[in-house]
Amino acid sequence: MVLPVVSVVVVNYRGAEDTITCLRALAELAYPADRLEVVCVDNASGDGSAERIRAAVPGATVVEAPANLGFAGGCNLGAASATGSVLAFLNNDARPHPEWARAAVKVLQTEPTVGAVASKVLDWDGTEVDFVDGGLTWFGMGYKRHAGQPDDGSHDGPRDVLFGTGSALFVRTSVYRSLGGFDERFFMFYEDVDLGWRMNLRGWRVRYEPASLAFHKHHASMTSIDHSRELYLLERNALAALYKNFSDDTLAKVLPAALALVVRRATARGEIDATQLEITRRPVDPADDLAPVPVDRKALAGFLAIDQFVELMPSLQESRKVEQAARVRSDRDLVPLMRKAMEPAYPLPRYLAAHDVLVDVFALDEVFGRPRRILIITGDAISEKMAGPAIRAWNMADVLAGEHDVHLVTVNPLCAPPEAAFPISRSKPRDLAPLIGWADVIVLQGHALELVPELKKAGSTKVVVCDVYDPMHLELLEQGKEENDEQRALDIVGVTRVLNNQLRRGDFFLCASERQRHFWLGHLAALGRLTPSLYDNDPTVRSLLSVVPFGLPGKPPQRTGPAVKGVVPGISDTDKVVIWAGGVYSWFDPLTLIHAVHRLREDHADLKLFFLGMKHPNPEVPDMDIAGRTRSLAKRLDLVGSSVFFNETWVPYHDRQNWLLDADCGVTTHYEHVETTFAFRTRVLDYLWAGLPIVTTDGDSFAELVDREGLGVVVRSEDPDALAAALEKVLYDEEFAAGCRERIAVVRERFTWDTVLAPLVEFCRNPRPAADRLRGSAPLVRNTPLTTSAKLKRDARLVREYLDQGGPTELAKRATGRVLKKFRGGAHG
Repeated sequence: MVLPVVSVVVVNYRGAEDTITCLRALAELAYPADRLEVVCVDNASGDGSAERIRAAVPGATVVEAPANLGFAGGCNLGAASATGSVLAFLNNDARPHPEWARAAVKVLQTEPTVGAVASKVLDWDGTEVDFVDGGLTWFGMGYKRHAGQPDDGSHDGPRDVLFGTGSALFVRTSVYRSLGGFDERFFMFYEDVDLGWRMNLRGWRVRYEPASLAFHKHHASMTSIDHSRELYLLERNALAALYKNFSDDTLAKVLPAALALVVRRATARGEIDATQLEITRRPVDPADDLAPVPVDRKALAGFLAIDQFVELMPSLQESRKVEQAARVRSDRDLVPLMRKAMEPAYPLPRYLAAHDVLVDVFALDEVFGRPRRILIITGDAISEKMAGPAIRAWNMADVLAGEHDVHLVTVNPLCAPPEAAFPISRSKPRDLAPLIGWADVIVLQGHALELVPELKKAGSTKVVVCDVYDPMHLELLEQGKEENDEQRALDIVGVTRVLNNQLRRGDFFLCASERQRHFWLGHLAALGRLTPSLYDNDPTVRSLLSVVPFGLPGKPPQRTGPAVKGVVPGISDTDKVVIWAGGVYSWFDPLTLIHAVHRLREDHADLKLFFLGMKHPNPEVPDMDIAGRTRSLAKRLDLVGSSVFFNETWVPYHDRQNWLLDADCGVTTHYEHVETTFAFRTRVLDYLWAGLPIVTTDGDSFAELVDREGLGVVVRSEDPDALAAALEKVLYDEEFAAGCRERIAVVRERFTWDTVLAPLVEFCRNPRPAADRLRGSAPLVRNTPLTTSAKLKRDARLVREYLDQGGPTELAKRATGRVLKKFRGGAHG
């Protein structure tokens, strides 16, 4: 793999000796010298540092700042002069391990969602921890976890962190620039915390990589500065960071509590008697009240930090607007990366007491424990009688509600849901905006994306999961046969466009089977979503497209009443019932099934075929011609009411077990066509749930399952004799049927909703935009610009190719095309 150019930025301020040691150590890196750029910024040291560094390290580019810009400003100035696609920041009192750069770059090249790599940093001797992980308190103070502890090998596993230390940090140049670099208002301290925080909010990961190792003297440049000045910057910058980066809801509670805590920290640090101005403590001599009160500089740091935070607020407010508009992740998403958000940080008794009070009064435990908000949108009817899409959406909501705040919404006119452990509502498309704004993650089906145009915009920051378990365009090839040719063509184009919009926009996709997964991978590849960086990071591509089949309840079906046997006129308690669960649609073949029943009628008068639902519960789904043809055929063969029975409505979803438990086998038959190849017959799962042996025609993924696991009989399509023999076997060969039921009991455990929805559950625990949708993404290694000589050789080769292809005419056509292309580019430029 070709390595990118890494620009190492080192900031110097009156520390030339340390800086020279640091820069010389870069020559020992196990990284190609021609792919390494060294930029040293002298922060107006005024002591001849720049000249000394130039003389000692002639290969470095030395940039002289017009004034002391601090660490943040110095790094930004260095980054502005850098040409590499990777920026590496290294403190001037640090030295890198030879593998420091190569290990970090490997992460950036193989993990496209990683925007920055945080190095492992030890003390100068390599015995104690300087940085291996970062934590963030609710009041905005970042801290190095495990700092000062022995390096015992327990921190040698890579992991995601909220931020890396600026003393040794790698960042994609494109990401760094899209973020505006370090915030120069911080001057120094927490600029690295703020950068990592903002990066995570925008969906980029910060990855701690222990193989990228550096050693640090720690604060060598601060030895001559009073501690109170450091405290001032820490207090002020913590307030600035939380003000910029917390959401509106979080900030409303955190900011007043954080300001109060700064004051208490100040009085506790300075051991100030906070009751000295109580009216009851007036001195005997009023003149004593005019005497100055000494204030410890460590206490003064807190008061002045608040004062200067207020001074910065107008400019911080503008930055806050930018960050809040660009964020794609919630505060709740980042709580795990904060590690211990409720950590008080300072062991001062009066301070700790105030911390506990503020946490309690402002209910901050609730703020940092807020569940993730997930919106599930379906276009299907939600009621007691539900079809596949609504059932699937319902169960997604039910499973996710165990960990998150879930809202299920339908845009269908029919919304009369049964009781649920999560809110369900109907919304008109134009009223979806508030719900979209509320959600952290949006799961959608069918045409839902078309109803929310703001989600389709290129700049949309919402995390979207697209459930493409239903290849609608393949269904439409069958369903639309009753339309004229022109309309069918237009409908297919329209539905394909709807699906392509989803495939372009989604951050994560769900399909129903491995067959479907292969089909959708082709779609995604054609749309350019299968990028080299995605493949290098995840050759399976399951991080983008995962299999989530239809599911079934974990609890076996429990009868709540009679349904078919002894209830439906013409069906007795001793009859053998074959059930057709679900609707009768154009892509099914119930006609061959009717003929098979007709063949068995004379020998098996007790065989009864029961169609569970002829009327789709979604009022927007029209009756299909196949349903009428099925009724007509059964009537013509004189089977209706004796061997074939139709439920002309739809069975309530939560009562369907009564019909299933009255059946002796389940059947599904379809034609041999492309819709079958990629279909997922959800009704078969109900057969598994109820332990029914299955008779099915071949061609779909469930037929493969039935055949492979011995769950019933698979027959050729449109073969009534074979179908009749299969029905006879599962209904009247008791030993065979018992074996099927035994094997079904094992297989159905794989299809419980809790099990099949695991990929969605896992994604929602840590939702992120897809790598190719992250802002600031750019190739780490670009093509080398051609020299004039190389361009001439290329053009000569093309001339020969064009002449070989079509002679002078082809050459003239191609040349004209290139001229026009250049002209258009210049006109738009």
